[in-house]
Amino acid sequence: MNWIRLTGLILWLSGSVLAQEGFPLIGKIKPRNANEIEASNWLIGCETLDRDFTDYDEYKSYLNPLGIKRLRMQAGWAKTEKVKGQYDWAWLDHIVDDANARGLEPWLQFSYGNSIYEGGGGINLAAGVPHSEEALEAWDRWVEALVMRYKDKVINWEIWNEPNFGDNLENTAEKAAALNSRTIKIVKRIQPESIVSGLAFGHIDLEYADRFFMALDQAGTLSLFDNMTYHDYVYNPDEHYPKVMRLKDILEKYNTVIKLRQGENGAPSSGGFGRGAIGDYDWTELSQAKWNTRRMLGDLGHDVESSVFSIIDMAYTAGPIKRLNVKGLIMSDSTKKAIRPKMAYYAVQHVAAIFDNSLERIVNIKQTHNRNYVPESKLDIAVTKGTDRSFAIYGYRHVDSDLQLYTIWNSDQIPNNSMEKRELDFSFANGHFLDPVYVDIISGDVHEIPKENWSREGEKFVFKNIPVFDGPILIADKSLIPIMQN
Repeated sequence: MNWIRLTGLILWLSGSVLAQEGFPLIGKIKPRNANEIEASNWLIGCETLDRDFTDYDEYKSYLNPLGIKRLRMQAGWAKTEKVKGQYDWAWLDHIVDDANARGLEPWLQFSYGNSIYEGGGGINLAAGVPHSEEALEAWDRWVEALVMRYKDKVINWEIWNEPNFGDNLENTAEKAAALNSRTIKIVKRIQPESIVSGLAFGHIDLEYADRFFMALDQAGTLSLFDNMTYHDYVYNPDEHYPKVMRLKDILEKYNTVIKLRQGENGAPSSGGFGRGAIGDYDWTELSQAKWNTRRMLGDLGHDVESSVFSIIDMAYTAGPIKRLNVKGLIMSDSTKKAIRPKMAYYAVQHVAAIFDNSLERIVNIKQTHNRNYVPESKLDIAVTKGTDRSFAIYGYRHVDSDLQLYTIWNSDQIPNNSMEKRELDFSFANGHFLDPVYVDIISGDVHEIPKENWSREGEKFVFKNIPVFDGPILIADKSLIPIMQN
């Protein structure tokens, strides 16, 4: 039996077990096309097209069905200007025009450098930024030409990529800030309504961030930015939020309006040294799906926009990554062919189908993240059956109906390769459900919660024997879940 068949069997058995335990299967989460969704928290990575590590035409038909509108891409100075002063836009025109025709929104990144200019910076991950006078003047001309060409087709931009990648000591915070500062002044002059992202951290370095923000503030350009992006690859996707919140605090020392955006994160579907960040672990398609959805919903629970890296596996031929980078939602190979969607593609599709701008986070709840939690306020959530595990729990309400949805998963470990669940009891004070259902984000199964498993005491809802594991499950009002009936 091959892996994809085995995966399907695992998920089918998971749904069957729940049904046998008295949670009747209603149906599956119904995917939504990106064009059916007005707006959401999500972005999808379409990186490395500038270096030909992927082929847009191989995966473009998978984009709309995924349900995510915004596409992160490098604009590729070196690919566009191979002869000084001559721009060949054909490759990028094809991609931007096709994405626009599909109703999708490219998020174009100004990167990398260009070696035809002395001091022009590197052209791969871990590259140094342009620094000579000639190269910086050429950079300015390219940025201006790029924005002028696409200002009616692109509104989202990002400046450079991972200036502090790895042990890169060349790109100081001040040097990266100077490039950000000169670039955003050009963008905003041409396209005042543009949405511009700065920083693009390769990993969260709080001291670097402080110097970077201070330099922009002193240059008078910090307030021109709409968000600051970071990439923070960790084995357990839930463990980095204290650092993210410290990054937010540092940013707010200088500006309280600019938001954080998680600009690039994902997990591999198999392990192996040389495959990029967090590759040296025994990953599978199941643990990848859990990681990606925990990161998406953890970001949403912290009011941070979230980008999934990446749409397809990437066949690197240059730079520090030496093997196929298998963080894609679609399986590929060295030929860059789209072979098939992985389990993570469908799991991300499930998140995108449910969590759009019709939901807003319930901000005044105390979430249970550890076993010693004691309820304190009327909006608290409690785990009322003894457990030695920690949880991530976030609540949402529909902006029109006020009906609620809660996300729950075990948060204290790296995602494993099991669908086995443990039964726990939960209570939600000040809840609002008419017809609560149980949803497994990984499998997409939607189950009825039997009457004997839930009760209401005034505004307090109690749910008993709810199966929980290290992938996201939902307790939600049925009206908030798009369902394909069995």
